[in-house]
Amino acid sequence: MELVRGKFMTDESQSDLWVFGYGSLMWSPGFDWVERVSAILSGYHRALCILSVHHRGTPDRPGLVLGLDKGGSCRGLAFRVAKEKAKATIDYLREREQVTSVYLETRHRLRLIDGRIVNAIAYTADRTHSQFIRGLTHEALLDRVTHSFGVSGRNPDYIRATHTEMKKLGIDDPMLSKLVAALDHAGV
Repeated sequence: MELVRGKFMTDESQSDLWVFGYGSLMWSPGFDWVERVSAILSGYHRALCILSVHHRGTPDRPGLVLGLDKGGSCRGLAFRVAKEKAKATIDYLREREQVTSVYLETRHRLRLIDGRIVNAIAYTADRTHSQFIRGLTHEALLDRVTHSFGVSGRNPDYIRATHTEMKKLGIDDPMLSKLVAALDHAGV
């Protein structure tokens, strides 16, 4: 695979495709995979840093979704896709993840839980995009998530589903845990 204008082009002779999931891709990948393994991506961390104007919000009332922001590391899931399905998978992911081009399709080395090192694509936050946001208080995060709904559903459902999957994988995220507790307390 090679990077071309922020997107990877597939080569039919390549080996299987690896995709890194750190948010909704962990619990709803939407593509066929042959292997699913815990993995760590170094150099990026999971953050509620993307204003969602499509999937979990609208332009008038943006929701918040996760992005990979620079710094630290992120534990998530690596999905291995058979090379015969690589092109269809990338096409699907581009349609899903790049609706507004807030994510950059990037390639990274992942360390799988079993010690293997693989090259994978991941969708990282574009810090120059108008939908990239940082520094929101807990109250601002809660307000935005509580009242947002997009074509893929309610923003609180996205937060809860991601939090639930992370707990199953043994991933602790204090910020998401606090947000889920506040949503539960508010009855949302």
